Amino acid sequence: MHHQPGQSTEDYRAYTARVGAQAPIGRMGRPEEIAATLLFLASDTSSYMLGAEVVVDGGRSQL
Repeated sequence: MHHQPGQSTEDYRAYTARVGAQAPIGRMGRPEEIAATLLFLASDTSSYMLGAEVVVDGGRSQL
C-alpha cells in the first residue's frame, strides 16, 4: 500500500524507516498484524465486545 510505482527499494526503505520511527513501537505495522486484528473482530472470540474502538497503529495515536 505504501510502495509507490517507480519508487526505488532504497527510497521505500527510507520511507518505512522514517514513518516507523514516528510510532512508539519503532516500526510500521505488518499486514499480518492488521489481518490478525480483523480476524479477531470477525470471530466468535470477540462476541462479548460491543462498541469498542480498536486502534492498531503501533501507539501513534497515543502521542
